[in-house]
Amino acid sequence: MNLNLLEECAGAKRIGISGHVRPDGDCLGACLGLWQYLGKCFPAANVQVFLEKPADIFKSMKGFGEIDTDFPEEAAFDVFFALDTSVDRLGDAEKYFKAAGKTINIDHHVSNPGGGHINVVRPDVGSTCEIIYDLIDLGQLDRDMAQVLYVGMIHDTGVFQYSNTTPATLEKAAKLISYGFDFPNLILETFYQKSYVQAQVMGRALMESIRFLQGACIVSAIDKKTMEFYNVGPKDLDGIVNQLRNIEGIDCAIFMYETGTLEYKVSMRSSEKVNVAEVAAYFGGGGHARAAGCNLTGTFHDCVNNISLHIEKALKKWEAEHDERDNSH
Repeated sequence: MNLNLLEECAGAKRIGISGHVRPDGDCLGACLGLWQYLGKCFPAANVQVFLEKPADIFKSMKGFGEIDTDFPEEAAFDVFFALDTSVDRLGDAEKYFKAAGKTINIDHHVSNPGGGHINVVRPDVGSTCEIIYDLIDLGQLDRDMAQVLYVGMIHDTGVFQYSNTTPATLEKAAKLISYGFDFPNLILETFYQKSYVQAQVMGRALMESIRFLQGACIVSAIDKKTMEFYNVGPKDLDGIVNQLRNIEGIDCAIFMYETGTLEYKVSMRSSEKVNVAEVAAYFGGGGHARAAGCNLTGTFHDCVNNISLHIEKALKKWEAEHDERDNSH
């Protein structure tokens, strides 16, 4: 649907914005981009962003220091936005969403049923930042806004290498970098660059990885004891699953880290042979066809066995379909 942001927020004195738990680049970029835009268009309104504390790699983004990470008790917002997520993944911000006079859910995850009074869910678009770009009046776009939206685009398209990158995505990215921010450094600092300890943990995960399903899949896990040894948190593990996926011959990569006793956060990346969004959805998670995640309980081997059944089914289905196609020619 066409959403007129300014019409929907007209007259609102208090506007709230939030995204999913453990915010990534797209979630953060969308929240800060919308925050800047609405603050510019409605200078008399109080516009607030509520998120769990994002990683420090994003601290150069305008509004980073203004994010409320404490989720205090608040009077009901006139309008509340849930960005880059379904409502059930808002975490502590869900209370604001439920109490708001008007709720708007903007997302690009195919697994999102839409939980707001107004829903804009576009799985055909590579990032929520790209949807925000489509919804704003480009006459209001400035350098700071362009920078945060660009960050979201590069993070959810893997710097334009994932299959969710379209010609329209690249046209919008070209428009954004025309505002003159240092985009090469932004890509390096927020996407590729790792601290020494992050590189050590990644090396450990790669060294202890296991290939299975005739080498088409790979899995690695980091337990709490190892995270404590290296003094790292979940944000320090970003990029490991992508590195596993980059290994030659891998159609599906799985990375897991322990969040509690017999509890794991699971991230998956895949080739066109496996729709990991469908695999994740089976376990109550979600995401994109090539990048998805979920939470699992059980031992490491239990989790891998449960996931591998669905991955194997997907691989066999893909092979059967392609054999049939080849035979028909």
